[in-house]
Amino acid sequence: MNEVSHQRIKTNGIWLHIAEQGTGPLVLLLHGFPEIWYSWRHQITFLANHGYHVVAPDLRGYGDSDSPLSPTAYTIMHLVGDIIGLLDHLGEQQAYVVGHDWGAVIGWHLSLFRPERVKGLINLSVPYYDRNPNAKLAEFLTTTYGDGLYISQFQTDNLIAPPGVEIIDYLGTPSTLPPWISEEELQVFADKFQESGFTGSLNYYRAMDLNWELTAPWQGSKITVPVKFIVGEKDLGFEINGTRQYVQGSVFKSLVPDQEVVILDGHHFLQQEKHQQVSEEILSFLRK
Repeated sequence: MNEVSHQRIKTNGIWLHIAEQGTGPLVLLLHGFPEIWYSWRHQITFLANHGYHVVAPDLRGYGDSDSPLSPTAYTIMHLVGDIIGLLDHLGEQQAYVVGHDWGAVIGWHLSLFRPERVKGLINLSVPYYDRNPNAKLAEFLTTTYGDGLYISQFQTDNLIAPPGVEIIDYLGTPSTLPPWISEEELQVFADKFQESGFTGSLNYYRAMDLNWELTAPWQGSKITVPVKFIVGEKDLGFEINGTRQYVQGSVFKSLVPDQEVVILDGHHFLQQEKHQQVSEEILSFLRK
């Protein structure tokens, strides 16, 4: 990772930290929750070595980027605006965009609102959904999955643990790490979140209903850019609530007509768990 360079740039009224490597056509890598640019560590060098200028920002609220305090500063309009400003800063009219989790949500909406800035989109784990202007997303999730869902709990402005107990102690800790991440790699994430805090990243979920309302006027709109959607066969989000049937059915195809769907034998954090396969899938899409 010694060849990866780092800088902070001004975009859309905030300072955004970016990691970059390589020269050639621009590829933006947008991470999800609760991560930082480092979740793309495998893809950055791989794609740079294959002739691309790879840029992976810490999205607003994460890592070394600014973290506005108000949830209203985390709307889809803000997040897409950050990426437009990043493209302008880099002097690029278009880029290939790769998103995972919340980064995928940003990628979908960037392609929806400003398709002329997206050469092609590769999204992982989170598909594009039509908007229901009468729905409240956080309320729907709580009704469907209960108050124990982490997104439901994040709606509370003040997460307060009992006296003498840390919030982190509420979370179950596995006895062993999964084979796709080492102690040293996990520590990179832990150190950065200990340094920068967690409030900014929580605000992504606190702004959910506001985002739902903002995107409602685009109900029925299609994603017109070329898309590859990659999802893990064992991703909980793919297994429940009819997501698999939706992705493999006609509605998703009608909303994202120029699409290729790839289902890998993996879980949610595919770019790390199946990093070689994901890197190859991204590269094949870029070359095509």
